[in-house]
Order: sequence, then C-alpha cells, then structure tokens
Amino acid sequence: MDRYTVSRAIVTSTFDKVRACGAGRRECQMLWIGPWEDCLAISGAVHPHHRSHSSGFDVDGDWLNTFWLELAAKKVGVRVQVHTHPGRAFHSATDDRFPIVHLPGFLSLVIPNFGIGPVTFDGAYLAELTETGDWKKVPVTSRFEIV
Repeated sequence: MDRYTVSRAIVTSTFDKVRACGAGRRECQMLWIGPWEDCLAISGAVHPHHRSHSSGFDVDGDWLNTFWLELAAKKVGVRVQVHTHPGRAFHSATDDRFPIVHLPGFLSLVIPNFGIGPVTFDGAYLAELTETGDWKKVPVTSRFEIV
C-alpha cells in the first residue's frame, strides 16, 4: 500500500493548532489537504471553523461550503481528517457516522489527550473507510511517511 508523504512541519503545525484550539479541554479538528496531481502528497493543514467541547466539535456549515469551493478552485482535496480525543484515541460512533469525506480509502486520524504531550503518533488511532462503508483500524506507519 502506498503511503502519504507529510512533512514534519505539517505534523508539528497540526499539533500546535489543536493544542491552541482545544487548550487541553476541548476536541479540535484539522484537515490535511493535497493536490489532485499528486494524490499521495499532503501539502497543507487547514483548521476548520468549528465549535468544540470536551467530547466533540461541530464544523460551521457556511465555512464548509466555502471551503469545498476553494478546494475545487485550487485543485486540491482533503486527504485525512485529524482530530483529538480527551483521553485514549479510538474511532467513536460519531467519527464513524460523520467523516468529512465518504470515499473508500479515506483516513481519519485520532490523536489522544487533546494533542497534549510529545509530537508523535504514539497512542494515535488511524481508521480507514472501507468499500462497505465500515471503518478499519490501520497502523499509522502503514499510511504515512514523515519527511
């Protein structure tokens, strides 16, 4: 299986943003995006406009509509949704039902402890959407190459 390439700078900025947004008390989401001409490249991280609390978040619908148009204009797409959980990382029933992208192969990366602690994917949970619409756990290292 091919792996996405993502820079250490994008990983670090993702952790910085979820920590600042969640303040160790609320969940936060980031979206990793990449160009259509290189479907395995992660070229940026976007922080959606959302309302968050200790056990979830709601992305602003108006922001999301504008975001889809911006992605189309820039010829990029969402590759991975990244979000935090308050304790251990897992893919919740809400995560299962409401991914930002509903295509097989889409990835959902959950970072434990609101992203507080070392910038690492130790303890993270990576889920992949299957052809049947179910989610399966996959090893983080099997889908990402940090460069």
